[in-house]
Amino acid sequence: MRLTTKGRYAVTAILDLALHDADAPITLSEISERQGLSLSYLEQLFASLRKRGLVSSVRGPGGGYRLARPASQISVADVITAVDESVDVTRCGGLGNCQDGGRCLAHDLWMGLSEQIRRFLSGITLGDLLEKQTVQEVAAKQDARHSRHVCEQSRLVSMGLRGVGVRGG
Repeated sequence: MRLTTKGRYAVTAILDLALHDADAPITLSEISERQGLSLSYLEQLFASLRKRGLVSSVRGPGGGYRLARPASQISVADVITAVDESVDVTRCGGLGNCQDGGRCLAHDLWMGLSEQIRRFLSGITLGDLLEKQTVQEVAAKQDARHSRHVCEQSRLVSMGLRGVGVRGG
């Protein structure tokens, strides 16, 4: 089994949303900056997450995304499934035609492992992840880095505006 970047990025992005969703909708550009993910890729992922009812969008100024239900009611399996990822470790996709049109010797083993992974990911919610100390520590570091970046961008913009005003006046 190999969980692709689509599933990993979706979990990371929605977890970032859950961490920052308290006061106002969160823009994808904020998530993109904090997590180092492509904005266009996030747009694709969030379209799928919205269609599956995991996030809702708010349009207009101050718009962005919010969780559509409490973090404690969204499992990691929900997120992975919403972006059409699979946690099936069989070669045959569970169809039982893994070797010469029939089952391979280890088919039941791989089916059992796939079910264990599904059960494991279904048993972990975003709320569970939010409570983890390590998640909180990483988020605090990312927030600090993001705040420094925003302050630096603001400083550069204000310097540019002052420079234009001096030249023009």
